[in-house]
Parts: sequence; structure tokens; C-alpha cells
Amino acid sequence: MREDTGSNENPKEMNTMRDFLNRAIALGLGVAVESKEQIEKAVEELVKKGEVSRSESSELVEELVRKGEAARASMESAVSERVQAVIGDKKWATKAELEQLTQRVDQLERLIKGRLEAE
Repeated sequence: MREDTGSNENPKEMNTMRDFLNRAIALGLGVAVESKEQIEKAVEELVKKGEVSRSESSELVEELVRKGEAARASMESAVSERVQAVIGDKKWATKAELEQLTQRVDQLERLIKGRLEAE
């Protein structure tokens, strides 16, 4: 188990978790938020079909981008809450901590082996 150092959030781990959540959201929803370029293309098609006027198009693009960002943020929050509900307050060891422990065990094994051979 990890020793509590006052901060449970390592910035690198948080970025990795954030990246993981973003990928999970994108995969799970088949891309929850379209890029602005894709939205602009779709709105341009609506303009060509006469379903949206040219003057309304930029406002529509901005509205769709805002809604997409809000949906992404909401989904990220929901996934994060679910992850926290699953793992709870457990303090999981990081890869670096596991490697340190492995090195310490190896060192202790060598020490014990050396003492046994000296007897």
C-alpha cells in the first residue's frame, strides 16, 4: 500500500487518467463530440440544402460546438464518478512503487542468500 503523502493526485497519473477517460468516452460513444471542422462541414451541407441560412450557420456551428463540449464534460464527469465509485478510497500502488518494491525484495533475497551461504 502507498504511504499517504498528503496529495493523492500525481499530475502525471491524473493526465494519464484523463487521457484514458477521453479515449474511453470517444470509443464508448463512437465520438461524443464532433470536431469543429466536422460540424462546420455538416452545417455547410445544411446551408447548401437550404435548411439553414448562411447568416444562421456560424451561430449554429458555435452552438453545436458548445453543446458538444458540454456533453463531453458531462460524460467525463460521469465516467470519473463511476470510476471513483468502483475503486473507492483504495490507494493503489503505482508502477514505479511496484518496481521499487521488487528491487527491495530482490535486494533482501540476495542479502539472505549471502548470509545463508556464509554459514
